[in-house]
Amino acid sequence: MPSFKIDTSTAVVFVATAPAPKLVNKQTGEIATDRETGARLMTLGLLISDEGEGNLYQVTVPETGIPEGLTPGTPVTVVGLKARDWENEFNGQKRHGISFRAASVVTAV
Repeated sequence: MPSFKIDTSTAVVFVATAPAPKLVNKQTGEIATDRETGARLMTLGLLISDEGEGNLYQVTVPETGIPEGLTPGTPVTVVGLKARDWENEFNGQKRHGISFRAASVVTAV
């Protein structure tokens, strides 16, 4: 499925929830990895505010793209943020949504 770049150059971005491993399977605890690099994937909540509107997004980032000590409230810059729509069927129920992925998150100065 195609992905779309998201421009956050005019936005204010804060960490809302600390990075946590993205799980493939909650029952087994298996952690998701990047298909190309093999890096473990992490998920973190980002509060992105732009043009008077703020939204919370769960963003997947390779573990190598997250600085140490990133905590809620930290202002950050998001590098390579993309959105992709998804759809799947599980137990006869169709689900769909939008997933967000970034190359890295950098502490803002």
